Parts: sequence; structure tokens; C-alpha cells
Amino acid sequence: MFTIFGNNSDRTCQGVNRREFLRIGGLGLLGGLTLPMLLHAKAQAAANGRVVKDKSVVFLFLSGGPSHIEFFDPKMDAPAEIRSITGETQTTLPGITFGGSFPQLARIADKLTIVRSYASGRGDHTYLLPASGDNPMKATMGALYARVAGTNHPETGMPNNILIVPEAVERGLRLQGNFETGALPTLTAPGELGVSYRAFDPSGSSEIQRNMELRIPPDRLEDRRYLLDTFDTMRTDIDNRGVLAGADRFQQQAFDVISRGVAQAFDLSREDPRVIARYDTSGFFRNEYVQSYYDMRRASNLLGKQMLMARRLCEAGCGFVTVSDCGWDMHANNNSPRDMAALPLMAGQVDHAIAAFLEDLEARGLSDKILLVVTGEMGRTPRRNNNGGRDHWGNLTTLLLAGGGLRMGQVIGRSDRTASSPATERYGPPHLMATIMHTLLDIGEVRVQRELGRVANVISEGTPIPGLL
Repeated sequence: MFTIFGNNSDRTCQGVNRREFLRIGGLGLLGGLTLPMLLHAKAQAAANGRVVKDKSVVFLFLSGGPSHIEFFDPKMDAPAEIRSITGETQTTLPGITFGGSFPQLARIADKLTIVRSYASGRGDHTYLLPASGDNPMKATMGALYARVAGTNHPETGMPNNILIVPEAVERGLRLQGNFETGALPTLTAPGELGVSYRAFDPSGSSEIQRNMELRIPPDRLEDRRYLLDTFDTMRTDIDNRGVLAGADRFQQQAFDVISRGVAQAFDLSREDPRVIARYDTSGFFRNEYVQSYYDMRRASNLLGKQMLMARRLCEAGCGFVTVSDCGWDMHANNNSPRDMAALPLMAGQVDHAIAAFLEDLEARGLSDKILLVVTGEMGRTPRRNNNGGRDHWGNLTTLLLAGGGLRMGQVIGRSDRTASSPATERYGPPHLMATIMHTLLDIGEVRVQRELGRVANVISEGTPIPGLL
């Protein structure tokens, strides 16, 4: 922890006094694994090998199961009860169309790869399966990455595994939970890896976020900083080996991380208003409308700002950012609108947010450094039900990739004529995980890192989706 509290009492509610809280909270060097020690250790580790590449992943998870047909495989030659309800739009790739709600992505299709033969393999709600690559440790890909790269970036201190929910970008927002996000605790208790590799939740609901708050006046903070500097200078003077002499810069770095770097990365007000406006998706639908349906009560029109925050966090050193967009349950059974009436609205938001994100990356020279992955728990039944909706379908699942230095401007695989099953080689979560890990890590180096133990095997055993790397 590295909370610094400022109040009038001598002790916190846990019975720890202010000086003690500061000591164990990350700026001091008096015991435990403090932030400066962590930064020092990671700097040493970085000097010993190049396992981690200078790249990041943004994993946009559309919770509830987006329809693969209305997204990127419209099947307009199929019978009426199968084909896309939104029609199709021609892309910049000859002969390739997307669903009618994706005109912006259609215009930049040369910067995308769509995998039409990808299947999650299960038709029930499970965040863990696609987010873990179905690995035997039942740990999310973000948690596995953090196990190799470290829980924090060695220079900026930015957490390496972050979850962005709508509450992270709008203060005071409180969305009701639903079953689609029931598996999200796997981010905070990632299987066998334990809580050390949990996701950082910038919405303020996580313990880590609360521990990063600075709540004392600057002069009081500087006073405590002076006390720490004095104490550590004394320690340095009496250490004939000079061990602590090199620690001062890590203490300074830890202070900078808390007071400036990490906090600023989460502050969208520091962005150019024109950039914020380009990302803004608040006009695509009214939250009150979609949230009035049970299956969609965690949906929001804030995806654009979530994606903007994701870009800022990657720039600040985060290696794996998960963006959660809920409400993609399209049974049309009055738990969601009849005839999937909300789908064009929500898909339009996705179209706009992704296009803004990718154009922003290109303008900043970050396209090859950040890989965007867009998927969900499952696809949707090819044949619409009696209410005009689509039910759960595990045989095909939406998958889009962009950037990261991978090969773009292509469609990999194809589905059969009714979009029921892959007509070419089938790819699944293990292939996706292998693709992501090969992008983020030097797999050859991972294999020889003995301290990783079973994690090294889990990360290195998979086969990436062909044609991407």
C-alpha cells in the first residue's frame, strides 16, 4: 500500500498512526516490500534480461456476447431470419463487408484483422474463458503478463494489469451488477497466481485505488518527506557498503509516481478537449433507455472515454488494460429490447470508440506499440428467435485485432453459409492468448526463466493465430 492520510487524529481506524502508515505505505524503507524497493528490484530485473517487449495490449471485452453476424460477418445472402438486421457496409478491403453499424471501421479496415473462424467454444456467460485463453491455471492473461513483467512498471510505477469499467471515467456513477460480470472477480483473485497479480481498478472500488489517494496538504506532505529524507540520509551515511546510497533515487521515483505520474494518467481533464470530443460517445444513446432492461443495466455510453483512458494508461507504462463494456445480451425477451433494437445504438458506440482510439494511436505514433483486441464471451445464434433476438452461441465469436505491429488489412478464416460454424480452421481462446503473449513477451526468454515455474509453460505452449505475427 502507499496511501498517505492527513487527518486530525493520531491513528487511523485500524490503529496505525500517521507516521507508521507512511512508513509501511511505500515511501519508506523500514521493512516489507515498499514501492521504492519494488522499483529497485524491477530495475535490476530489467537489466538482467529482455523478456518484456515495449508493447501493450488493450483488451476490449464486450460482456454478454456480441453478435458475430451484426458485427463483421453479415451474411446478406443467407435467409432473412439469419442475415444481419443492420445490413452491411462495404469496407476498404475488396469483397469484404461489415455489419451496417460499423461505417467508421469499414473505412479503416486496412488497419484491422477480423477472424471469422474464431469460437470461444462455450455458449454460457463466462468472462474467464476468453480472458484467460482457457489456460489450466485459470488466470487472466493480464495476470499472467503481470507475473512476468511485474505488478508495476519498473520506471513509472504504473500497475501492469488494469481494469477500466464505466465508473472509472465518471465520478459518482454506480451501475447495478448483473450476471454477465459475475466472473470479473477473476481479475482481482486470478486463480493460482494469487492477489499479487490482481487487476488495478481505477474506478475507486478497489483497495489498491483507495491506497493511492493523497489526502494531506502539500506542506504536510513535504514535512513528512523531509523526515524520510533525513532518516534515509542517516542510514546512507552509516552504511559503509553504500547499499542505501543507490536507493535514494528509487525513493524519489516512488514519491514522483504517487504525487504525479500515476495520478495524472487517470485524469482525463489533462487531455486536449478536442481529443476528448473525438472519443466522446455519450450521444449514441441514453443510458436511461438501455439500462431500463434487465440484461443491459450495466451498459453505458461512456465507452469512448474508457478507451481514451486506456490509451493514457498504456502511454504511462501499463502493459495490459482490460476495458469492460456490458449489456451485450440480445435475447429480445423484454430483458433486452424486442428485435434487438438497442444493438445498432450500442454497435455504433463501439464503431466510434474503436475508430477514435486507432486514429489517435496513429497520430501519436503508437499503432505498432499497442495491440487492440475486441471480443466477447460468445457469439449469437444464426437464426433469430421468435422475438427477433439472438440467443447464446459458442461456435463462432466476434474477434477483431488492430495494431501491435501485427499484420493488418485481412480477414482470417471464414464461416459456413449460415454463420453457424467455422468453414476453415477453427481458432479459440488458446490461440488468442498465444497471439497476445507473443506480442507482449519474448517467448524464448520466458521459457528459460526458472523463477516463473508453471507460468512459463502456460504462456509458451500455445500456437498463435497464423498470419498475424
